[in-house]
Order: sequence, then C-alpha cells, then structure tokens
Amino acid sequence: MLQTKSKQDIEILRQAGKILANILAALDAEVQSAFSSDAPEGKTVSSLDLENLARKLTAEAGATPAFLGYTPEGADRPFPAALVLSINDVVVHGIPNEKIRVILPGDLVTLDMGVSYKGRIVDSAITVCAGGEDKTDEKGRKLLQAGRECLDAAMEACKNWRKEYPKGIKTGDIGAEIEKANEFYKKKYGFHMAEYLGGHGVGFSVHEDPFIPNFGKKGQGPVLVPGSVVAIEPILNEGKANIFLDTDGYTIKTKDGKRSVHFEHTIVITEEGAEILTEV
Repeated sequence: MLQTKSKQDIEILRQAGKILANILAALDAEVQSAFSSDAPEGKTVSSLDLENLARKLTAEAGATPAFLGYTPEGADRPFPAALVLSINDVVVHGIPNEKIRVILPGDLVTLDMGVSYKGRIVDSAITVCAGGEDKTDEKGRKLLQAGRECLDAAMEACKNWRKEYPKGIKTGDIGAEIEKANEFYKKKYGFHMAEYLGGHGVGFSVHEDPFIPNFGKKGQGPVLVPGSVVAIEPILNEGKANIFLDTDGYTIKTKDGKRSVHFEHTIVITEEGAEILTEV
C-alpha cells in the first residue's frame, strides 16, 4: 500500500537527499582521483576504499547507511556493506568489502547508496567511467548517455504530470517513458532494460510499495499522488535483458557478460509536479 509523506517527512527527506547527493559526488571524485594528472605514482582506489569512505562521510553527516545490515525479501543474510558497488557486468547489489577489487581505467562503476537521516530514508545511484569517459569505448559512452536520458525522461514526466497526465501519473506511465527514451539506443546499439528490476517507494523504509517498472504501458499501475516518495532507477544493459544471481546471494550480473549502468533519484510527487530530493 502506497504511504504518502507529510510536509515534515518531506523536509527531512530533502535534508537526507542533500547528504546523499554530496556523498555520491565525493565517491565519484575518489574513483577519479587515481587517474588525475597529479595523482601520486602508484595510487589506486579499491572497492574497500570506497566502502570505507562511504561509511566515514555518512557518519560525519549525522546519518546512517540504510543498506548496511538490511535484509531484503528473499535474502538469507543481511547486506554487509554501506555502499552498493557494481562494476561493468555487475548489474546491481555488488558487495564492495567481500571480493575487494581495484578500480581500473575504463571501468563503468555504479555507486548506489541509501542513507537514513532522522528516521527517513533516501536512495540514489550514479554510474561513472573511471578515468573519464574517454577511457571507455563508444558503446560504453552511449550506454552511459542512454542511462542518463532514461532517468531524465522519467523525471521530466513526473515534473510535468499535471500537463501530461492530468488524472495522475501511474507507475506504468513512468515505465513507458523510460522505455521510450531507450528506443533509439535499443535499435542502434542493442541496449535492453535489465529484466525484473525497477524502482520502488521509499522514505519510511528502504523498499516500499509501489514497484516502479522500467518498462510498461501507459495508464497501468497505481497512481502516484502528491506526497508519494519513490526511487526511480533505470537499469540498462549493453546487451540482452537477461540477468542472474551470483553465489554470494546478492550480486546480480548480466548473463551475456556485457556491461550495465544504473541511474537513480528519489523524488516526491507534489501538487504542482515533482521535486528531485537527491540532487546537489
């Protein structure tokens, strides 16, 4: 059941969103720090370095990691990290502090994190190219571009729901907008939305109703009313949609071994449109 948030809840979520946006920006900067022209010789950044930094920055901001110790439905153990770190063919839910990996130039690195602040939770993700986008190939650059455009399309539809969906924007409308944004890239490059995965309600807990699909038909699904807080997260594969769960019980990878990107914002639906809570 969709739980709307009060004005007081939304103000706290707004503060939490700024905290999370700043943390993700700092993590991105740390990924790139090993590849800058003035980086010390031999400097590297590992997945564990990023996990440690995520915990440090969260504590300094007076927040707590929302994912650390969280056990989602179907999991047989709590998630062991604050940061979800997914690299290249890892689609979502990569664990940074178990199989520790050094970030290499050209890696497509997804930084996905949730924070809890004063009892309210936000969730956001970005995918970046280690060393800058000139370090990857054309398909990698186009994949990043497509993922950003898919999220932007969903954001714009929500911001303009009064005009475009005057009876209220539904979850299927959002999925259809995301699919439409990927049409060109699907035809030209073969990019597909990762099967099964999508966004969700958030605010009081990490995962709430409703499910926000990354594909769908307009006019279907529950309506997002003013006060609805949701995380919208296009997850786009370089190849086919098919994915599988790795042996650690969390890491999801592409079946064809091709790369995946993930972009996510937490938003609140307002009387006038929508507000993005997790941008700087």
